[in-house]
Amino acid sequence: MRNVIVTGGSRGLGLGISEALAAAGFAVYAVARKLTPELSRAIDSAAEAGSGALHFRSCDLAETTELGSFVKSVRADGGPIYGLVNNAGLGTSSLASQILDADAERLVRLNVTVPVLLTKHVLRSMLAIGTGRIVNISSIVAETGYGGLSAYSATKAAMNGFTGSLARELGPAGITVNAVAPGFVATEMTQELSDVDRTKIERRSALRRMVEITDVASAVAFLMSDKARNITGTVMTVDAGTTA
Repeated sequence: MRNVIVTGGSRGLGLGISEALAAAGFAVYAVARKLTPELSRAIDSAAEAGSGALHFRSCDLAETTELGSFVKSVRADGGPIYGLVNNAGLGTSSLASQILDADAERLVRLNVTVPVLLTKHVLRSMLAIGTGRIVNISSIVAETGYGGLSAYSATKAAMNGFTGSLARELGPAGITVNAVAPGFVATEMTQELSDVDRTKIERRSALRRMVEITDVASAVAFLMSDKARNITGTVMTVDAGTTA
């Protein structure tokens, strides 16, 4: 059973991705600071289904000096790491003229620095086995922009650049690197939106609806599968046609 690490896997989109990958037959390590009731139920459900496996691993990703030892502990328990989903991140919203310095620094640290460094440590396992899959969770706002999300958009644009360059770098080693860019997904992050804003987003999409967690999770599961072995360096948009 191939091992996959999913950051931010205890709730929302990360939990949905973890569940989808476990259902696809992977041994998934859902990473978060604390075990949530939702993840606990998902772990039990995965065990009952028997297709794959779902495990919880505690880690404060912001403590970047601990990332190397964390990856080593996963390898020691489960063996080589085949896949990594860089999903964890902050969705801090603020006007560029008003964002606090500390909030901007935390946003960049969690959304850019952490995935870059975690990828570095995980790559040592992938390079050793000569194969692997990396999927970075981006956003359509990296390209389209959105008022009040300039700093967040910048971090997601950074991940798109990281994806393309890393795909070139790792292609000869048999490792694929892709990103999935959702539109506005119905998760806790979008609960702050007013009904008026939600309606505007839905009307802007070709399909007149918001994206569901399962839509994004299915895209990640596909990119992690053997069916996507010749897909690398791409940003897959899942936005109900918002950018069409």
